[in-house]
Amino acid sequence: MAETTSFDPELQVAPDYDSASSQPAARTNHHSHHYSAVDDEIPTVDYSLIFSDDPDQRFLALENLRQACQEYGTFYLVNHTIPDEVFDCVLKRVTDYFDPTTMDERKVHSKKGPTDKIQWLQNSSIEENRECVKFYAHPQFHFSSNPSDIRKLLEKFGKEMRTIVVGLAKAMSKTLGFEENYLEKAFDLKSGFDVMVMNLYPPCSTSKGSIGIPEHTDPGFMITLVQDVNGGLQILSHKGIWINVTIPHRAILIQLADQLEILTNGKYKSQVHRVIVDNNKVQRITVVTLHGPSLDKFIGPGTEFVNEENPQKYRGMTYKESLEANGGGEIDIHSALKQLRLV
Repeated sequence: MAETTSFDPELQVAPDYDSASSQPAARTNHHSHHYSAVDDEIPTVDYSLIFSDDPDQRFLALENLRQACQEYGTFYLVNHTIPDEVFDCVLKRVTDYFDPTTMDERKVHSKKGPTDKIQWLQNSSIEENRECVKFYAHPQFHFSSNPSDIRKLLEKFGKEMRTIVVGLAKAMSKTLGFEENYLEKAFDLKSGFDVMVMNLYPPCSTSKGSIGIPEHTDPGFMITLVQDVNGGLQILSHKGIWINVTIPHRAILIQLADQLEILTNGKYKSQVHRVIVDNNKVQRITVVTLHGPSLDKFIGPGTEFVNEENPQKYRGMTYKESLEANGGGEIDIHSALKQLRLV
């Protein structure tokens, strides 16, 4: 990967925090190396085995999925339905999209207000270092018509990823002990609100600090992430250990999100993660989709998950209200998990 990046280290923008606390991370010295993590194992789930005709294989795959959700809140998904060539094409085209000579074309989508359907931002500061473009992906796809080829490619990619997410929702419903449509109905996934984010993280040589994005959880049901190179992404295990994420070639990283934690009253927890650019010698491209409930769907702890031993831990609100709880708009995708906790 070439060192070339569209990142402008002299441009400093107020950070757009995504953190669960909605507060900036503690300030540290530039490239302080205080963000070490271990190369521990993250579970791998075989998507094809979840739907195997062999009942024994299917049972073992679902048990593996249950353990990954309950003990880690994240897993690598392999043997899924997105062809290798689509993966490669998406990542190459997104890399081309962030060409430094075309930054002015992206800047026209700078944040204007809470009703934005597409938004460009670039942060270069001690707290955050990235360039990104966020846009509505479902139920209506909204991306710039110029260039048209990337719009068509991302729309197709989004539809294929949604098919996988719905499949996982069916499987996860079973791991929770319910019929396969439980999560689809609870979140009204057919009308679910998805936001896609294309990120460019700069090499450490051009960043203003160690942090790509401070630690946070994300709103929604589930997060899907694909990337071109490993390096920088770290997840916090349920045992409190930071782990380096090393995604297998053409695998998808799945992370559980806030509304799933709320619905299950904490049984399946939202995944805490951060991006550190300290040691990155080259830029890193990611395509992330936040798959959420319908905006009008009221999400609170399901009665099935509340009892005397496990009292209600969260208050409910519509997904739209939770996205706007920190004063932002729908596309700002700020977590409101802290505000919704009761205990």
